Amino acid sequence: MAPIRLAIIGLSGTNLSSWASVAHLPYLLSPRGKAQYKIVAICNSSIESARLAIETFHLPSDTRPYGSPHDLAQDANVDFVVCSTRVDKHYESIKPSIAAGKAAFVEWPLASNISQVRELAELAKEKRIKSLVGLQGCVTAPGVAVRELLEQGLIGKVLSSEVKARGGTGDRDAVPESLRYFTQLEMGGNAITVGFGHLWDLLQFVLGDTQDIRSRLQLQRPKVGLLSSTTSTVVDTIKSDVPDLASVTASLKGAKYIQDGASLFVNFRRGQPFPGEPHLTWSIHGERGEINFTADGGTTPRTMASRPINIVLHDFAANQVQEVGWSWESWCQELPTAARGVAMLYEAYARGDKTAYSDFDHALKRHEQLEEILAERR
Repeated sequence: MAPIRLAIIGLSGTNLSSWASVAHLPYLLSPRGKAQYKIVAICNSSIESARLAIETFHLPSDTRPYGSPHDLAQDANVDFVVCSTRVDKHYESIKPSIAAGKAAFVEWPLASNISQVRELAELAKEKRIKSLVGLQGCVTAPGVAVRELLEQGLIGKVLSSEVKARGGTGDRDAVPESLRYFTQLEMGGNAITVGFGHLWDLLQFVLGDTQDIRSRLQLQRPKVGLLSSTTSTVVDTIKSDVPDLASVTASLKGAKYIQDGASLFVNFRRGQPFPGEPHLTWSIHGERGEINFTADGGTTPRTMASRPINIVLHDFAANQVQEVGWSWESWCQELPTAARGVAMLYEAYARGDKTAYSDFDHALKRHEQLEEILAERR
């Protein structure tokens, strides 16, 4: 089968640490990725910027540069459009391609606000296109391992689950200049929608969708420092309207391995954990045992994968504790850690496995939950 002809919106030729370059390109430029996909176009804020990206990453000379999402949408030789811009540009960047009937992969969050998310989801349905959103919980190897433990019935039915999470940004008092928008709720990308949002999706991939969601949010540190990209020192202080503390409770729906009404408790705080503690501690309490999941790196798939993740199982009857092994597929281990979850999404899409990636309808459901949670901010 011929490779899927792909265009990328937002591949920077100057910012070599952009998400498109560190998370998407490693797979797409690998032999395995090239067997499934062919990059045929790049779209940036100008044609010159797109050409620079093509040159910087040594893409084929026939890769077409675009400076407008509308022009890209008219390219009949593009099957699949990847949007990896800043979140406040997602809507305007991807809508023309969806309207033109092209399949779309948009990074998470899908858009800046719930109205834009609904419009994109409805347009995708109207145009009958395939869609994919960059939530990696359903393909993240350690998350898949925990779900398999539950499905095997090793701890009986889940009675409750507790989460203590610290992350969202690397520092409680400051953010890099490039993440200034994390302090503006209206932009759509922040510690709650990203740091908490990715975790929230992972929890529900493993435990099932939640119901009866209740939350309390607080903005503890309204003044946030801006860190210079060159000196890493605070160069300015700005006001934030984004909560930095979220306490969320919910109940779980009954399933083969979940007791109906089982409780989920999540406590999330922006910034570093207490010295010596992991960023994430997640306990799942069952009838016959308990699972303890710890991640030293962070709360998102990317930050989790950057440092050790441990899964430990306690068998109540035997009173034995054992570490549970987990691993990425062998081909995936050859990629940088930041690229593995994204690579698994590309693989699932290429083989047409809709159970292994999230589409725009799924994204809308998660956005609606986050909207409900954020409505309780103080």
